[in-house]
Amino acid sequence: MKYLLFGIAVLGILSAALFAQHSGSSDPQPYAGMENREIASLSDQDVEDLLAGRGWGLALPAELNGMPGPTHVLELADQLNLSAAQREQTEAIFNAMKAEAQYIGQQFVDAEAALTAYFVAKQDDETVLQALLNQSEELRGQLRFIHLSRHIEMTAVLSDDQITAYQRLRGYDSDPCENVPDGHDASLWKLHNGCS
Repeated sequence: MKYLLFGIAVLGILSAALFAQHSGSSDPQPYAGMENREIASLSDQDVEDLLAGRGWGLALPAELNGMPGPTHVLELADQLNLSAAQREQTEAIFNAMKAEAQYIGQQFVDAEAALTAYFVAKQDDETVLQALLNQSEELRGQLRFIHLSRHIEMTAVLSDDQITAYQRLRGYDSDPCENVPDGHDASLWKLHNGCS
C-alpha cells in the first residue's frame, strides 16, 4: 500500500512539473514588451502572415489528421511525385486559398485593430465590445474555413500513397517515444506518452 501511495505521489509531482513546463507559469511577466504592439492581440509576424494569406496554424486540425495542405504539397511536389495534372490542381487550390485568405485576413487585422482602439480609448460600452468581438470571431472563423476546406479538397487530388508519403515527409508518423521535441524533458515526455 505504501508503494502505491509513493507511486501516486511521484506521478503527481511529475505531472505538476510537466504542467508548469508547458503553462509558462514560472514567468510572472509573460506579456512584458507586448504593450508596445500596434495591435495588442497580434505580433508583427502574425499581421505579416495574415496579410500574406498564410495558414497561421488555422488548419492544424486537418494537417495533423492526415489531410495535406496545398502549400506544403507544392513544397514537396517532387518528393510526392505529383503529376502535371495534380500540380495544376494543387496550384489552383493554393491560389484560390491565398486570395481569399488575404482578403479576409486584412479584414481580421482591421477588426483586431478596432478592438485594440476600443481599449486604448478606455471605452466601457459592453454592447460595442460584444459587436467588435463578434465581428473579429466571425472573420477568424471564415479564415479557418478557408484554410481547412482546402485541406479537404487536397485529399481528392492526392492518392492514398501520396498522403502517406506527405505525412512521413512532414514528420507526422514518427514515434513519440523516440523523438522528443526540443524544449521537453525526455523523461517527463516519455512518461506522459506512455513510453516504457
